[in-house]
Amino acid sequence: MTMEEVEQFLESKLNLQFATVDNKGDPNIQPVWFYFDKNEEKLFIMTGKNTYNSQNVRQKPVIYFCIENGNTPYKGVKGKGVATIADDLQTVVSISEKMIMKYLGTLDNLMANTVYECSKSGEGIIIEIIPRFFSTWDFGKITSLAH
Repeated sequence: MTMEEVEQFLESKLNLQFATVDNKGDPNIQPVWFYFDKNEEKLFIMTGKNTYNSQNVRQKPVIYFCIENGNTPYKGVKGKGVATIADDLQTVVSISEKMIMKYLGTLDNLMANTVYECSKSGEGIIIEIIPRFFSTWDFGKITSLAH
């Protein structure tokens, strides 16, 4: 994919598969909502202060991620990055609001209110991912070699 296609793809409502490694060396993979800021070239996810995701990032900030479309033609973005935790209320609320609007389109329903209240209460944090490497695929661009 071109960089423009990657940016458009990352604005989709697909989940990001977020992979961390725990203190025993075991992988932990979670599907999460995400927000992509193309100006900062960063990915953001929201989670709780005491989740496995946040604990693992505090111990080992190198993470892996994958966003893929499960329908044909298959396409996706996967990569490796460094994650940091933002827990200041302004950042948490701002990014959470962007994620809620991306996935739900409104702040006015039960799920949106639950997520938003978690971010405003100080229980939520934002994990900021700076991609260090990523690759893409788009099987819709593969041309037939058989005649």
